[in-house]
Amino acid sequence: QVQLVESGGGLVQAGGSLRLSCAVPGLSWADHIVGWFRQAPGKEREGVSAITTTDGEITYGYSAKGRFTISKDNALNTIYLQMNDLEPDDTAVYYCAAGWGLVATLMKYEYEYWGQGIQVTVSS
Repeated sequence: QVQLVESGGGLVQAGGSLRLSCAVPGLSWADHIVGWFRQAPGKEREGVSAITTTDGEITYGYSAKGRFTISKDNALNTIYLQMNDLEPDDTAVYYCAAGWGLVATLMKYEYEYWGQGIQVTVSS
């Protein structure tokens, strides 16, 4: 069974930065997409960013563009989400997800495996 291990969340002041990590040790790394989604209280889960493991194609959700950067380490089966200039509206539980695919997408149904989620709180 594929497990996703998220880390790096926490509390930060507005304008600060956090880096989230998602390790997927049991995943056959090639030909997959790995992404970050987030869900704030009372809101739908939304896509933040995704990357393909094979060629590193990247996509960002509207809220992430210009502030967040996704990257991967193939040797460690790990992806990262560097989040800069954080705002209180970025407060949410962030989920890492993985699925088979060759195109970076933020469509939730493309993702088969999901992590437990990690809290990110941005104070004003």
